[in-house]
Amino acid sequence: MKTKPAPPEPAKDCPLCPRLVAYRETNARAEPTWFNGPAPSFGDAQAQLLIVGLAPGRTGANRTGRPFTGDYAGDLLYGTLIKYSLAKGEYRADPNDGVTLQGAMITNAVRCAPPENKPTPAEIATCRPFMATRIDKLPKLRAIMALGSIAHESVLRAHGLKPTFAKFGHGVEAQLPDGRWLISSYHCSRYNTQTRRLTTEMFEAVMARAKALAAL
Repeated sequence: MKTKPAPPEPAKDCPLCPRLVAYRETNARAEPTWFNGPAPSFGDAQAQLLIVGLAPGRTGANRTGRPFTGDYAGDLLYGTLIKYSLAKGEYRADPNDGVTLQGAMITNAVRCAPPENKPTPAEIATCRPFMATRIDKLPKLRAIMALGSIAHESVLRAHGLKPTFAKFGHGVEAQLPDGRWLISSYHCSRYNTQTRRLTTEMFEAVMARAKALAAL
């Protein structure tokens, strides 16, 4: 009997990862007005470029319900998207700021916020079918930009590939068996930018290349 494919977006009360469910419920009790659920993908349904992050931050997408919105990483990501005409509007770290993506979509390898921003390998694997379906449901997709090594590996595994297919590195790109391109960047986290492991110029260079690979 064939297994039914996962939907592209998990249900708001997705029960699949007990530790993440418990953390979600703890956050909901402490902050009942927050989103407190699997952060849905955000962007253009006809996207040619998909950007894949790690997981929602507790006070970022777990609070706001929009990927990379409300935490430090979103400032660089959305600012760069706007600079390269992949987003329109004024980013104010608020899901009601009116920002729209153009030819791009943002998602996460793990949709629920993990304690200490660290999902387990089992949680990453459990959430991967949602990303695989999300990729399949983008008919015009040409390129995927992975932010960080976990997102990079998860994209490869979603395509049935081993991590050895393309070793993670900043600016590394590889053509996937379906013809799409994978290009990776260090994650735009506060730690990486403050330690200068990732500079604005480095991030913009990869975004510019991702845009070119997506033919945008």
